[in-house]
Amino acid sequence: MESHEWNDKTEDGKRYFRATIHAGSWRFQKTLKTDPDWESIPNPDAELWLKLREILWKKYQRKRGSWTIIERIDKMLEKNFGIHIKSENE
Repeated sequence: MESHEWNDKTEDGKRYFRATIHAGSWRFQKTLKTDPDWESIPNPDAELWLKLREILWKKYQRKRGSWTIIERIDKMLEKNFGIHIKSENE
């Protein structure tokens, strides 16, 4: 199991996100700084997937992440949302 976390500032306060991959399946969660409980995100939108990809890309550049996971996310983004991300080979 692998977990990735990030945060964004919103009008409600600082919101934290967590994406966990286990057995090839992703699970997204969110919470506010003031709320100790994590809330599941059953159908993450393209914005969340792109943010996760950005986090993973930065980790990959620092040699702390896998290119395979980024490729899988790219394929899923194109299939489900019609978003094509240019790779370095294009």
